[in-house]
Amino acid sequence: MAAMAAGLDRLSAIAETPADYTLDIAPYSLEISPGRFIKTIAYNQQIPGPLLRLKEGVPVTIGVSNNSGNDEVVHWHGLFLPPEVDGAMEEGTPHIPAGRSARYTFTPTPSGFRWYHTHTFAGRDVKKGLYSGQYGFLWIEPRENPARYDQEFFLALHDWNAMILGSDDGSMSPVYDYSTINGKTLGFGEPLRVKEGQRILVHVVNTSATEPHWLALAGHKLRVVALDGHAVPSPQTVEMIHLSPAERVSVEVDMNHPGVWVLGEVRKHVMSAGMGIVVEYAGRSGKPTWNQPQMLEWDYRRFGAEDVAPPAESSGDLKETAIPLTFESKFTGHGSMDRWMINGRSFPDTETVRLTFGQRYRLVFRNKSMDDHPVHLHRHSFELRRLAGKETRGILKDTVLVKAGTEAEVVFTANQPGLTLFHCHQQDHMDMGFMMLFRCI
Repeated sequence: MAAMAAGLDRLSAIAETPADYTLDIAPYSLEISPGRFIKTIAYNQQIPGPLLRLKEGVPVTIGVSNNSGNDEVVHWHGLFLPPEVDGAMEEGTPHIPAGRSARYTFTPTPSGFRWYHTHTFAGRDVKKGLYSGQYGFLWIEPRENPARYDQEFFLALHDWNAMILGSDDGSMSPVYDYSTINGKTLGFGEPLRVKEGQRILVHVVNTSATEPHWLALAGHKLRVVALDGHAVPSPQTVEMIHLSPAERVSVEVDMNHPGVWVLGEVRKHVMSAGMGIVVEYAGRSGKPTWNQPQMLEWDYRRFGAEDVAPPAESSGDLKETAIPLTFESKFTGHGSMDRWMINGRSFPDTETVRLTFGQRYRLVFRNKSMDDHPVHLHRHSFELRRLAGKETRGILKDTVLVKAGTEAEVVFTANQPGLTLFHCHQQDHMDMGFMMLFRCI
């Protein structure tokens, strides 16, 4: 009770700070296709929530009012923030009680494409947490921005009407009825309007509670320039992009093939559930064209530095302390969701690992389960070093997919004091114990 009172006192103190932006969390009825509505919770009566354009290094205050009827919290995904405002109650950010307001004051960094979303427990309630419409774009303008594009688009992928169903092995997992881009199914809502000869920049985030997505633009190639908001060492042109929950990809597209096209999910059953958006050239009309890719292809390593050899460790500054983290599930009975464990323990009984400020650490992920896991580290970015036995360097991310039965290694510097949350970004896995804390001192 004392801790709760202290958190509410902090909320009251923060709430006195004037807000530069405001978010209102409240029930909303989203029309995803003509006459088809989803009752959910949203920010500012829109899905996605408003695009917040902040400036790197310039302090900002965001006011949040909670009219949802449940305790809430907003997580500023991908930013380097103190734990009291990062937006995870496990780190110490106070929740916002129903009917109350709060102010988040912070200095946004690093620059690039981030996002904000709820960070609450859902369990079997598939109307709460990341199953809901509580997500929005966060763009941190760099101090210097030499790149210029004719147009810039922000797209959010999401899945709706989840049901918890049993699988052949007796475990339970979510399935969905509908899939959208920016809250609309394919053909409903405004197209992306472009002109021949333009170069556009498209930022895509997968806000789904549990599902990965593959995306392609018919008639065009996609040049990947950033992953999770960080510029990649080797931009590459690809047929399609893959995003696990919480991942972001930024791509350049040269608009050199006039027509009306579909930007959509590569897998037919997901596109048929609605995941697509029309791309329309000026002066062109008619039925949009889709060209079905034949293979699913994606590999983080192709965007890494050409030289994957590690630098010579000439000083102690480059030494890394390894932290092994093994992922496993525990069957808890037919009709129940699996319990997830890190090193044999489920949150809140997982070990809190102590880190030394300024020290470099290598997280060694060992996925012994039959599920893929998009794992996310709060308040830091990490460098991909080893994926399924193959070396890479230079790719910075905050979320990485560790495929079933494989290992991955990432390196980061512990430069954010206090508690840092680590978890799988699948809502059902996180809810069933796939979380742990680091404490940097």
